[in-house]
Amino acid sequence: MANRLNSEQEKPSTNWHTLSSVQVEEMLKTNVNGLTEAEARLRLSQYGPNKLARTKRRGLLVRFLMQFHNILIYVMIASACITAILGHWIDTAVLMMAVIVNAIIGFIQEGKAESALDAIRAMLSPHATVIRGGQRREIDAAKLVPGDMVVLASGDRVPADIRLIEIWDLRIEEAALTGESLPVEKNIEAVAADSPLGDRGCMAYSGTIVVYGQATGIVIATAGSTELGKINQMLSSIVSLTTPLLRQVNRFGQILAMAILGMSAATFVLGTLFRGHPPAEMFMLVVALAASAIPEGLPAIMTVTLAMGVQRMAKRNAIIRHLPAVEALGSVTVICSDKTGTLTRNEMTVQRVITADHNFYVGGVGYAPVGDVSIDSRVIDPEHYPALAMAIRASVLCNDARLYDDDGLWRIEGDPTEGALLVLGSKTGFSQHLGTLAWPRIDSIPFESLHRFMATYHRDSDNEPWIFVKGAPERIFEMCSAQLDHDVEKPLDEEYWRRVASNTAAQGLRVLAVACKKAAPEHGPLSVEDVTSNFVLLAMIGIIDPPREEAVRAVNECHRAGIRVKMITGDHIETARAIGAQLAIGVGKQAITGAEVAAMDDATLRRTVMEVDVFARAAPEHKLRLVQALQYDRQVVAMTGDGVNDAPALKCADVGVAMGMKGTEAAKDASDMVLADDNFATIAIAVREGRAIYDNLKKFILFMLPTNGGEALIVIAAILFELALPLTPAQVLWINMVTSSTLGLALAFEPAEQGIMSRRPRPPKEALLSGFFIWRVLMVSVLMMIGALGLFLWELSEGASIETARTMAVNAVVVAEMFYLVNSRFILQPVISRKGLTGNRYILVAILACIALQIAYTNVPVLKDTFNSTSLTMLEWAKVLGAGLLVFTVAEFEKFVIRRTELAKRLRLA
Repeated sequence: MANRLNSEQEKPSTNWHTLSSVQVEEMLKTNVNGLTEAEARLRLSQYGPNKLARTKRRGLLVRFLMQFHNILIYVMIASACITAILGHWIDTAVLMMAVIVNAIIGFIQEGKAESALDAIRAMLSPHATVIRGGQRREIDAAKLVPGDMVVLASGDRVPADIRLIEIWDLRIEEAALTGESLPVEKNIEAVAADSPLGDRGCMAYSGTIVVYGQATGIVIATAGSTELGKINQMLSSIVSLTTPLLRQVNRFGQILAMAILGMSAATFVLGTLFRGHPPAEMFMLVVALAASAIPEGLPAIMTVTLAMGVQRMAKRNAIIRHLPAVEALGSVTVICSDKTGTLTRNEMTVQRVITADHNFYVGGVGYAPVGDVSIDSRVIDPEHYPALAMAIRASVLCNDARLYDDDGLWRIEGDPTEGALLVLGSKTGFSQHLGTLAWPRIDSIPFESLHRFMATYHRDSDNEPWIFVKGAPERIFEMCSAQLDHDVEKPLDEEYWRRVASNTAAQGLRVLAVACKKAAPEHGPLSVEDVTSNFVLLAMIGIIDPPREEAVRAVNECHRAGIRVKMITGDHIETARAIGAQLAIGVGKQAITGAEVAAMDDATLRRTVMEVDVFARAAPEHKLRLVQALQYDRQVVAMTGDGVNDAPALKCADVGVAMGMKGTEAAKDASDMVLADDNFATIAIAVREGRAIYDNLKKFILFMLPTNGGEALIVIAAILFELALPLTPAQVLWINMVTSSTLGLALAFEPAEQGIMSRRPRPPKEALLSGFFIWRVLMVSVLMMIGALGLFLWELSEGASIETARTMAVNAVVVAEMFYLVNSRFILQPVISRKGLTGNRYILVAILACIALQIAYTNVPVLKDTFNSTSLTMLEWAKVLGAGLLVFTVAEFEKFVIRRTELAKRLRLA
């Protein structure tokens, strides 16, 4: 029997929500007395414990060694080997230290990322109340098995997936699993097979929380077979993607490494076979060439630049968990956002109150009791509108929630919808405290899903009896025979109210009706018979989880930046459309549901996902498919969310962004970035920061490569024309590791250029080195070669020693670097201005430091002996300065020509 049960649980076609409670009992061989202890032990041996399985992880050593599997790390190790061959052990030690530090950082970050699965496991309830052998007892939730009869009560975390068979006004908070912003009212009726997770009212899912009522149900799935377990499996199977920058740098590094090897081999062959140089001499020349061409500083500068971005973002409440995510945010083309708690406040708010004679708008959002009531943008006093005042009074009195101030942060205890009504009362001067004093409650009928209303009995300050009701509009209509029109009772216009309810619901608002009757219960305690008729309908109240004000602005900024924002939510489609319209997401476009996504094949989904911006009733697997479909279309995707249901998509996305305050631990640990203030607007800040970082990295590469290129051209020219080597390998390393890195580091502090958020995202396929970049690198490389080699040959022709000529060449390259660093502040804009020359103080500091280093290189005895340098005269320094000015002047002229050419093109197009 147990084997048969095991196959039933594992069979994917078993839709427990479509079966009646009797059918479930029969299939799982259980009854109201539960399983016997013997049967429970047997099933436990078949199914295993109710725990999520741990995936096999790489050992610590393997994880550490894998941090070295990166082309840039290989380049750094190669550089270290070259310096070791040359006997420059200090340079070797510095390089290897950088390699090891990079590996340690990666190792730590990867360890943090792997805790996502542990966070999901922690959501499982540690204990469960079961009925076994007719006896109720509490057991370790890990010992639950399919067929167990479980008892649920308010405050419990559901310990497994359960088919409910008996309920007492049960409501369960499922936001973390489905995205539904309100607690879900449960029932025991079977539903259709294709019902979304959030519409399966007869089911209670593992990890969700009972907020009201009681129930008993039968365990139908445990451990990995639960919906929570399926999310865990999805997380385990997702392969983390690299960021656009890492992909580009890896590709760039591979091409550069191949080019260096090819160039070195060709030079060695040329020198030995065609020029007749000894192989040993040519080997040292080739080593010098390779040392000049390898950008040793790139990995370190890239890490420093990203780290600086992390520090800046931390000050803006964005906590970066994975370093490359900073840059990846700057390249996103699509942001897929969860709705509840991310784009919205996850705080239900009354926005509309509709009486028989007026349509009132309520200002303010969230639980803070701040806001006005208005008609057509005109603020009014509710006391001048009797129907409105009585509706607010009824909403506050017929209420079991509690609104309180928790150190400046307003919170709700109880049902969020009732909390929204209390906030409405406080905004208009009728607080819960005042209502309790002036209208004390005598009796009540709690809300039940069977009756779909709540009723309370009060007496006012004149000791007059009143009965208030609130609930589903159609149920309240049945109780009412009249409506309050201003301060006059008139016959109920049911057609008007039904139209109002339909229109309000179509705008995505949850609609409640409130009514009153000036009467006392007929037979003592308040009963259902007392609320069947003769009520006066007061108003319809429209409630919604409103968008964050800052999210509206952030979405608009993302649109201006060319980034598409898509809302993927577990909420109802009408609500999703309404919130989307307020956020300017998906306006004028179709919205589709998770069921429609599930019915699409991959090809259809890939087409649809680029045309639709609002997705409702989405389950975790739908969110994951949507992210993957966008990535198939070469989009760089950021996914935001706060629930367990978001974790697989967060991990799969190029950048996963979790909410820090209201987000679950599973979502945080699956993400690349956590927003400490739950502010969607921080994402726009992160995008800006990411774009600035990418710009700075491009500027650094554009600054660094001409230095390497100029050095390489100098060495190649010397070999081709059989000249004395203008730069020794040691001098090349001095330039690359000391001056170039010192100067380049200043670009990490470069502020964002003006208009950075007005341009479209860079294409995901864009190469790190475009045709323009290659031209710029070649142009500046040639200029540096002309300056350095020209001075070298000039000094030799003037009778200077080769040591002096080489010192002139080294200083010519370094001074040219200093001038070109200023050029590099703006890729195309001119720097001949106060802002251009002095806008980044770190550049000025770097140049002063570099000047000091070069003076030491030229004059300090220890360095003179190490690098065979000599002191220079003022005239020789003037010649060096001229070489630097040559680079600066030509680079600025080139920018001017490109700007004029682009302007001419735009004018012709206009």
